[in-house]
Amino acid sequence: MIPFPFPPSPSMALPAAFLDRLRQIIPAERYEAVLDTFVAPRAAGFRVNTLRVTVADAEAALAAEGVPYHRVPWKPDAYYIAAAARPRLLATAIYREQGLYVQNLASMIPPLVLAPEPGERVLDLTAAPGSKTLQMACRMQNTGEIAAVEVIRGRFFKLRDNLTAQGATNVQTYLKDGTKVWRYRPEHFDRVLLDAPCSTEGRFHIDVPETFAYWSPRKIKEMAHKQQRLLYSAVQCLRPGGSLVYSTCSFAPEENEAVIDKMLRKFGETLRLEPLGLDLENMRPPLDEWNGRRFKQDLSFARRLLPTAIMEGFFVCKLRKGG
Repeated sequence: MIPFPFPPSPSMALPAAFLDRLRQIIPAERYEAVLDTFVAPRAAGFRVNTLRVTVADAEAALAAEGVPYHRVPWKPDAYYIAAAARPRLLATAIYREQGLYVQNLASMIPPLVLAPEPGERVLDLTAAPGSKTLQMACRMQNTGEIAAVEVIRGRFFKLRDNLTAQGATNVQTYLKDGTKVWRYRPEHFDRVLLDAPCSTEGRFHIDVPETFAYWSPRKIKEMAHKQQRLLYSAVQCLRPGGSLVYSTCSFAPEENEAVIDKMLRKFGETLRLEPLGLDLENMRPPLDEWNGRRFKQDLSFARRLLPTAIMEGFFVCKLRKGG
């Protein structure tokens, strides 16, 4: 059989049910552009590991090796590079010496919004492989305490090894079920990050069939149940006055708006949404309803990040716990 000379279109490769749902979630004027991101080569995001080197030294090292890069205006230590140039980046001495960390730009947004300060107590409730944990350690300048929790044994050891290699010394790792952490540390943390396990719809790419091979509406339902339990634990771990960021790399409203709506109804006036403090061109407001169900709470400060040539799809929401 002669191979087809062009890559398959998203409508040929991705599940039809997923595309039907996507049409209802994405604004009509952005739908085709979003489909293109499932096909086009993705730029590689990366940032400076400021526990190892300064931003100035990192840029000088990249320039010396002739590695082209683009700065990110909303994060001074973050960059992206064309997909074709990624091997050159990974071959640099500064990367091999842990001075750079490859991370999708969308993944950098939840820790940026949470904004932990030096000396604070922070919980990363589902931390593996440690990208966001390390980003927070950099911001906190290796001071204070970060508790990084992971329930899957293999992922836990990857998390621990990654943080050790990158020089994050203010992190304590725990092989624990995140849904139960609140029983041991109630109202203990100044800030909590819950980048929840999800259906990973924002990472779908037709060149990597395993990214969508196991997708189904049933999986979305299973993930939403797990996310609700994790978010309940996250809220209970947060001290009064503290802030929490909830995020997923899924488009599904069941995993995003519906989870937040349920928690707001459960905790009442104790919990409220806050602005993210970040405004990007690919950010869109949350949905008001889904499948005939209107969300009862004010979710207007949450944001869905549409995927682009340099960023995966994400959902981000910031919450504040009252007294």
